[in-house]
Amino acid sequence: MLVWFLPLFLVFILIGTPIFFAMLASPGILMWVTDTTRDWNLLYRNVYNGMDSFPLMAIPFFMLAGELMNRGGITMRLVAFSQALMGHLRGGLAQVNILSSILFAGLSGSAVADTSALGSMLIPAMEKEGYSRRFAAAITAASSVIGPIIPPSGIMIIYAFVMGESVAALFLGGIVPGILVGVGLMLAVRLLADKYELPAAHKVELNPEPLSFVEYWLSFLLVRLNLTALIYAFAPVTEETPGTTKLLYAGAALVGSHVAALLMRRAVSPEFRSVCKRAALPLQTPVLILGGILGGVFTPTEAAAVAVAYAFLISFFVLRSLTLKALPSVLMRAAITSSTVLLLVGAAIAFKVIVALSHLPENMAEFVLGLTSNPLLLLFLINLVLFIVGMFLDAGPAIIILGPILAPIFIDLGIHPIHFAIIMSVNLTVGLATPPMGLVLFVASAVSGEKVQSIARTILPFLLVEIIVIFMITYIPAISLAVPSFFGFVEW
Repeated sequence: MLVWFLPLFLVFILIGTPIFFAMLASPGILMWVTDTTRDWNLLYRNVYNGMDSFPLMAIPFFMLAGELMNRGGITMRLVAFSQALMGHLRGGLAQVNILSSILFAGLSGSAVADTSALGSMLIPAMEKEGYSRRFAAAITAASSVIGPIIPPSGIMIIYAFVMGESVAALFLGGIVPGILVGVGLMLAVRLLADKYELPAAHKVELNPEPLSFVEYWLSFLLVRLNLTALIYAFAPVTEETPGTTKLLYAGAALVGSHVAALLMRRAVSPEFRSVCKRAALPLQTPVLILGGILGGVFTPTEAAAVAVAYAFLISFFVLRSLTLKALPSVLMRAAITSSTVLLLVGAAIAFKVIVALSHLPENMAEFVLGLTSNPLLLLFLINLVLFIVGMFLDAGPAIIILGPILAPIFIDLGIHPIHFAIIMSVNLTVGLATPPMGLVLFVASAVSGEKVQSIARTILPFLLVEIIVIFMITYIPAISLAVPSFFGFVEW
């Protein structure tokens, strides 16, 4: 009888009940019907227990870091940098929109934040350049799903928390798939240029503002330090290498980085150099997060806190684009967004307990394996299921509910846990931009003023590209496993 909570949950979703209440009301009502109200305490106690987790503290910290950077004008610097790289192409602003999403993904890890922040800037600019409003809103929504794929990613933190996987391995596994989605969308924009009558290519006028003394020298040092680290990574250094030899290699890498920077300086215009320097401090954020985690300096939660401190220091003291007067509204927006996510996580954890009590995972495993024992065919079928689920359910709750049901089935069939995690995360993330209930469609509609139905029709070619990437990730494990394997986080 208890298994009927799932159809009841779907009914609540279809009539427009908020997901948080639907996840608690559907099992709660059935407990009342079956006279097992003694388990109500178990259900609602798990709402708090589901949120009371140190790893999940990374989510509000990353939300706050994204808000600080957005309010501090860092988003504008990333857009200017993207325009300097891609603005001269046909459909340049559409390409800029996609590249900005890739770069912004390394700051916020949120599709909604991406759509809101970039959409409010780029949709009016694209319309002014001659793009239709529905096309501008559609490409903004389609590219925003890159946010939760490229690290840092809130949904991957949730998956790691629920399934006990390595956050670092999931972060690394999302890098190549996220870039693939971005490149696929760029190619789609180029191919659709004639159909949508996108503006012809033209030279972009770069008019960057002058840098302050502090920002100039900080960007000067950061560029050279990052190049030094990149060159040093290829040095033949092992644990047995003497310290003096390591210092010599580091010194040579530093000299090499300075020479490389000087050569690049001569190859580009002063305006382009200035735009790149203005983007150096924001682009250091993902380097700081991933570098700290991979180097064992701090945990993902601590990395999120470091990202907040870095965003505040850069915005308030270096760029001076953030004021104390703006802080209360920044904190309020971050608190509202974080509380929404964490409430959904808590409700999903409670929902998961009822799923376990109903023996649904065992029944589901028996049903799925009864269809076919071919893992490749099962992966195809499960992608279809996840895609449909993503149309109606947010990625975080879907991962918490379905992860413990589906992951063990495919791991037993020989699918690597990180590989399946990336398949599930990317598929459900694309669902955020899928009609009829994709959340970013509604955000894009609110930002642009265009109807959701119009955006949904225009976004279909871009969704097709993202579906192709999903199947590439599914059937080419190297896409999601190569980078974590290179850094030693998975054995593959």
